[in-house]
Amino acid sequence: MMIMGRILITNDDGIEADGLLRLVKEAMKYGEVWVVAPDGQRSASSHCINLHDSMEIHPYRYPLEGVTAYSCSGMPADCIRVGIRYLMKEEPMAVLSGINKGYNSATDIQYSGTCGAAFEGAFQGCHSIAFSEGFDGNHEVTDRYLPELLEELLKKPLGYGQIHNVNFPGCSLSDCRGVLRDRTVSHSMFFRDGYRALEQLENGGTRIMVQGVKNLECEEGTDMRAIVENYVSVGIATNIS
Repeated sequence: MMIMGRILITNDDGIEADGLLRLVKEAMKYGEVWVVAPDGQRSASSHCINLHDSMEIHPYRYPLEGVTAYSCSGMPADCIRVGIRYLMKEEPMAVLSGINKGYNSATDIQYSGTCGAAFEGAFQGCHSIAFSEGFDGNHEVTDRYLPELLEELLKKPLGYGQIHNVNFPGCSLSDCRGVLRDRTVSHSMFFRDGYRALEQLENGGTRIMVQGVKNLECEEGTDMRAIVENYVSVGIATNIS
């Protein structure tokens, strides 16, 4: 173990999210933990940052003793920028993002606020890892494999603009088939999105909402295929070449 240093953690589900708490608890074994996380839900915010409007940051009493925490009115990527460029006197040795409620794999990576925050960490020169799990609330697989994967990936080098991306399947531990590493990013998607009309508006407009159709078709050797087949998926994602 003994990887001691400052670790900055955020998410896109908000500072009160259970997944963030579980990641913080595990990260505390490796050093001094700082949390800068959104003050509410910011899913699908991608790598969006705030340039033209002010943001608010507030000290937050985190439920784990020894954690320095702030809530932020910005996006997940803002939280990393604010943490590194404003709040912390020394740059963190690592940036962690998650544990997200819902997978961030395949083409969904480009929309993910979880991965967007990790990519911001990479751009700031920090070793960055994104963690996600299934929606169903079953944490057995995550609890079993998070400790060993965090220790492994904190030590595993990354290239410029790269992040480690980990997805835990939402199955029971007895149904999990283990860990698959070096997964490539699938070109597929878990939901094929369309839109449905909700209401016709007086001005001739229409109120619409996204409507996704579940899809499990994906390529061999990819992150999405690993999850579909009840494996933990570990891979590297790259935002720039």
